[in-house]
Amino acid sequence: MPIVDHATRLITCKLVYYGPGRSGKTTNLTYLHSALPGAQVGELTSLATRRDRTLFFDYLPVDLGTVGAYRVRFQLYTVPGQPYYRAIRQLVLQGADGITFVADSQRHRWDDNLESLQDLHANLAEHGIDARDLPIVMQYNKQDLPASLAASVAELSVALNFRGVPEFAGDALHGPGVFDTLRSLGMRVLKRLGADEGTEAAHRAALALRTPAFTPALHVGHVTTDVLTGVAGSDA
Repeated sequence: MPIVDHATRLITCKLVYYGPGRSGKTTNLTYLHSALPGAQVGELTSLATRRDRTLFFDYLPVDLGTVGAYRVRFQLYTVPGQPYYRAIRQLVLQGADGITFVADSQRHRWDDNLESLQDLHANLAEHGIDARDLPIVMQYNKQDLPASLAASVAELSVALNFRGVPEFAGDALHGPGVFDTLRSLGMRVLKRLGADEGTEAAHRAALALRTPAFTPALHVGHVTTDVLTGVAGSDA
């Protein structure tokens, strides 16, 4: 649930990017961090594990205005997707206000997507959360790959989106679908805070979560350094 600081009149909402290992969760966050206005985002922090990473950063859109008398800040997190990091995923999911499930569109990752989605629901249940009560959106990443390698959005929707939540084709490496996904999830979370459609708060939210005019593309092989351990790793 959102963290409310009455002294500073700040509401902090936690958005978690979930999905199988190497599906593009890290690339989503890295792209967003590089494209959002620098004055509105905190430092991109990486907690390295053996084969995957947990990233997080703060995003305080200054043109969002307020919901009630409070400003809203988003904290964006990824989780390590490898099966043996389940305990870390459970920890990161704790207190989540919204979730983006990042599916890997590659056909050979079909079972990995299903397993990860089941894992998400199981972990939410362990926290006492019904997935139907939580804002969730789907992103089918790597849709830039040829049809021989990537399943279509329609195929993935039938297999994964049994709740009929908002869904987006994505290419996190180059940007298409990345801000659409964030905007949809952010608006759903804000709606729960009272920014209903048609209100001034909702209008400000839509402007704050719009796609920037310039969104730089990332490149394969881009290397980042773990700010805590100094270990370098390639984007997932």
